[in-house]
Amino acid sequence: MESGSEEPIGLELARSSLSRLDVDEAGFDTLDRALLLTLLEKFDGGPVGIDTLAAAIGEDRGTLEDLVEPFLIQGGFLERTPRGRRATLRARDHLGIPENAKPAQGRLL
Repeated sequence: MESGSEEPIGLELARSSLSRLDVDEAGFDTLDRALLLTLLEKFDGGPVGIDTLAAAIGEDRGTLEDLVEPFLIQGGFLERTPRGRRATLRARDHLGIPENAKPAQGRLL
């Protein structure tokens, strides 16, 4: 692939471009990370229903089911179970969240 010039796209240009788009080394964009971080930090990794998860991150259920979940499931970061969505150990490892981490609880005052 080329960048509009005669030179092929190199590793540094690809990394720089993905960084500007806020895409990490696993291919996660902002929405991918938001879903997994919410699942891990607010719901202790799940299981949690898709409607609850969508409301928690302020995103449409259809967007999550059609655009976000397939990538995360194929990569082994998310499981779809009869009880709801669950983050996998691989998601915890990638995001640096220990398995025994407690869900974040906001302060009342």
